[in-house]
Amino acid sequence: MNDARTRQRNPRIMPKPVQDGYPDHLPNFCNLGVMLRILLLVEALGWVAAWLRSPTLAAAWQAVLDLSPPLQGSLLLTLLALCPGRAWLTRLPYAAGVAATLAIALGATALVLRGMSQLFPAAGWSMDLHTAINVIICVALLIGYFRLRDRALSPALTEARLQALQARIRPHFLFNSLNAVLSLIRAEPARAERALEDLAELYRAMLSDPRQLTPLAQEVSLSRQYLELEHLRLGERLRIQWHVDKMPADALVPPLLLQPLLENAVYHGIEPLPQGGEILVNIYVHNGELHLVVRNPCHRSGRRGGNNMALENIRNRLMLHFDVEASLHKQVSDTEYQVHIIMPCRRNAHA
Repeated sequence: MNDARTRQRNPRIMPKPVQDGYPDHLPNFCNLGVMLRILLLVEALGWVAAWLRSPTLAAAWQAVLDLSPPLQGSLLLTLLALCPGRAWLTRLPYAAGVAATLAIALGATALVLRGMSQLFPAAGWSMDLHTAINVIICVALLIGYFRLRDRALSPALTEARLQALQARIRPHFLFNSLNAVLSLIRAEPARAERALEDLAELYRAMLSDPRQLTPLAQEVSLSRQYLELEHLRLGERLRIQWHVDKMPADALVPPLLLQPLLENAVYHGIEPLPQGGEILVNIYVHNGELHLVVRNPCHRSGRRGGNNMALENIRNRLMLHFDVEASLHKQVSDTEYQVHIIMPCRRNAHA
């Protein structure tokens, strides 16, 4: 087989090296988990400030009540400005993004205090140097917290990829695929070449950077290549029903999200059945959320163990990418096994 011709036909075969560094970046201010953490952390800081300034618990409680309206108003306005502006902020260098975030927070606080001072002149709210310093300290603490959290989770994401590499592409799949290709080399060389390209593409995806989301169309294409390899040995026993007409092809998902689910479906649902079975894949958008459903036959008497490792790995990666905005549910009956993933439908890296 001509290597140059193969790479020209499928230029993505050569894997991109995984970067070793973990560049700092601002949190996703549109993420529900990030918003909840900011709200809780700011409330905690407000309580600490009130307690330090008050001699008794009752006085601290009153100080919190007095501080709450401008604090909550400034925080909500800041988040409302940061979420739509996230695409612009992420294009800036990290230091410039932090400075811009701080400027937005100071501006939102000034607007809120100005408006509240006009509505309630007796309250004495104003944007003075003391308030500005408090805002700067609060923003610095929040940015520092998310920076440390991101650095702590980045190695976990790489570890999740390594676990997926070890757990999902089993040696028997590689050997069976190579044996199937060998049986085709003389009789159907073109089909054998395509099968090797599919196998190379599958392993290329395994070596990609797990921190980068991938287009859904690419993930579906990779899964189809995987199923073509399995079809070489299972033949008509493996039947696939795709419902992807309404899927957003440019939606971004974690790499190797669908393929491990299909591998589970083949290994645990199709292989144990002499007559084989059908795998259903349904991908659609509902209420701004991306739904991915994989359903396969299931017979409790002959089921193999091992599903939970792959599902837990996927669940962890969803959490690392989307926080509490993503979920994974499984339903098991006597005849059917279903996995249902729900995640935000993001159309580009800066959405």
